[in-house]
Amino acid sequence: MTRLEHANIVVTDIEPTLRFLQTALPHWRVRAKGSSPWYGKPRNWLHFGDDYTYITLNDNGEGPARDLKGHAPGLAHLGFSITGIDALIARLHAGGYEPRIEPTACAARRNVYYVDPNGLEFEFLEYLSDDPALRNADV
Repeated sequence: MTRLEHANIVVTDIEPTLRFLQTALPHWRVRAKGSSPWYGKPRNWLHFGDDYTYITLNDNGEGPARDLKGHAPGLAHLGFSITGIDALIARLHAGGYEPRIEPTACAARRNVYYVDPNGLEFEFLEYLSDDPALRNADV
């Protein structure tokens, strides 16, 4: 078995991304946090997730976030498979977050995209079928 355990992301400020993720994924928690130097520069970090999967957020990033409309190499977005996409959309709306790409649907899934205050894009998908052929279909 292979699964993605964590993603390590550098931001200019941890708190805005943490607030966004806490709103989107209220069952996750801050698992650990601390500070350590990174090539001579101080950096605060935290792990946000559950017992099996988490995102590491690191502060003191320099420069602008990747242009999501551009073609530069790098991470485009992180996608989360969830249940209850309507509840997620309502939580994020109540928290002041609006979709970058409105919810879309096909026969086997619904998805929506958000950009957090640090310029990171997150996709949330709710699968409506357990059939891999349908889940992975383009339409």
